[in-house]
Amino acid sequence: MGSESSAQYIHMVQHLIEECILFNMSKEECVEALSQHANIKPVITSTVWKELEKENTEFFEAYAKRREEKRRTTVSETSSSSETSQRIPNVLLDSSKKYGNK
Repeated sequence: MGSESSAQYIHMVQHLIEECILFNMSKEECVEALSQHANIKPVITSTVWKELEKENTEFFEAYAKRREEKRRTTVSETSSSSETSQRIPNVLLDSSKKYGNK
């Protein structure tokens, strides 16, 4: 992989992580989803996520807090969670195709 294509690949992984964040997914959920639906190795997703955390510490602290608060208040809302679970693979697949990852 050349440096330009490596940078594009990392940018694609970052974009997919951002999609996971929009779905309020944890790091572990995101790693699993990208592995299953976008064929991205878990070590790559984890590494990019860690770098994003370093660069955006305040955001990720607030994100973790917001996820925990939401988790406590939405324990009984399984239908919206199920609907989201069904949409995630399509969003990830569409995004990875946009970046040329097949």
